[in-house]
Amino acid sequence: MSENNEYNTGRPELILKEYGRNVQKLVSYIKGLEDPEKRKQYSYTLVELMKLINPSLKDGNEYAQKLWDDLFIISGFDLEVDSPFPKPPPEVLTRRPENLDYNTHKLKYKHYGRNIELLIQQATEIENKEERMDATIYLGRLMRSFYGVWNKEVVDEGVIVDHIKELSEGKLDIDLQTVKEQNLFEPTYKERPKRPSSNNNNNGKRRGGGKRRKSNN
Repeated sequence: MSENNEYNTGRPELILKEYGRNVQKLVSYIKGLEDPEKRKQYSYTLVELMKLINPSLKDGNEYAQKLWDDLFIISGFDLEVDSPFPKPPPEVLTRRPENLDYNTHKLKYKHYGRNIELLIQQATEIENKEERMDATIYLGRLMRSFYGVWNKEVVDEGVIVDHIKELSEGKLDIDLQTVKEQNLFEPTYKERPKRPSSNNNNNGKRRGGGKRRKSNN
């Protein structure tokens, strides 16, 4: 079925409209993954996306659990994954989600959805170069996942790099060779370790003082 036809007919009802159709399609895709570790990686990545879609949510275990609850709700309580919180009972559906419109008009690439375009716009406003690069890498992972779900094929990293540059109007750019060599667009739920500052290293050296020379006396 073509993308346009899927938008016009035969679409399943959205379970939680605040997350949009792309998130629901990704959940269905994750449910079908046979590798439990890959299911876990994609689930953690998707929860991070859901957090960005709902920036009003605060940090903390209570809000993190709500995101995981929503993930299980979208999956129809049929997602088997090693999550940090227990799967909620189906009775949780007695709460009614907000009825929000999901606007898809004037999208350059429908398979990414409006949320990706909003995230790209937010990333272009990041002033810190390292944080902007981290955001670009994270976007690349999400976009590669979205592309694969919609088109049922593995996409080359070069396509994603080009789309990021295009959708950001050239404000976000990343070296393709670096992406391929370091597998930067592979889905992951682990954050990259932060590099220690040079000041801390220097302080450590000064405090240690090194070995004292033995006196000849």
